[in-house]
Amino acid sequence: MPEFDVAGMPGIDSVPDTLRILMSVGLTGLLVLLRFDAERFSAAEYNDIDRWGRRPSLMRRLAWYTLGIGLILVVLKVHPDPVNDLYLSLGDRVGAVILGLAYGAVGTAIAMGIAFYRYHYLRFPGLRLYPANVLNAVATAFFDEAVFRGMVFGFLLMTPMDANLANLTQALLYGLATRLGAPGRPWYMLAAMIAIGLAGGWVTAITGGIGAAFIGHAITRVAIFLVTGHAGIPKPKGTEDEEIERRHRTPEGWRVLGPR
Repeated sequence: MPEFDVAGMPGIDSVPDTLRILMSVGLTGLLVLLRFDAERFSAAEYNDIDRWGRRPSLMRRLAWYTLGIGLILVVLKVHPDPVNDLYLSLGDRVGAVILGLAYGAVGTAIAMGIAFYRYHYLRFPGLRLYPANVLNAVATAFFDEAVFRGMVFGFLLMTPMDANLANLTQALLYGLATRLGAPGRPWYMLAAMIAIGLAGGWVTAITGGIGAAFIGHAITRVAIFLVTGHAGIPKPKGTEDEEIERRHRTPEGWRVLGPR
């Protein structure tokens, strides 16, 4: 007999597994499209002052987080076996912590390399920016790992595709979804995001879940913010506030002559 929910309608458990998997694939596609549209919501790498000097909208950011996490929870409910078929679990707890911290240490070193390459020093942000940007980094890491390493990678491995090719495919798709390859955006951030995708897929396959990938990704994103002052897209050279101020400053060793 089919199962019914409290409203008297057939429950999700009465739906054939094949249809539930197809529904999950469709929801995953919607989540990927939502990641492509992060700029419109001022979320993820775009949680920053835009080119016109406007601060990111809190309501749009909350809408992006809520919609994304809500759809992830729907996939957990709809898919017949999200833990075994996909990677929507923490995986091996000990391995997740060890590999996640090691991944985070490498990611922190890469973040510092980005800061030295772009600014030639570590550009620490003001304290008032910490709460919102750290929360954005952690929430973005969870969303990205659940969607691309948990779902996309998991669905690809359900096909005859080779595991290494599947990992490369989801990492490249993730790099495209961040839209960091658009003109005017720093190439090194696109390279960093693809590296995050590859590393996340590798540790996910080893531990059997997204726990390690989430820890390492979150640490890396927080480190990028701490050493650059931006959520993920440093401004072009010469456009930071301190760089503009430096150009208008009297050079060291010079003395202004004229009336006081």
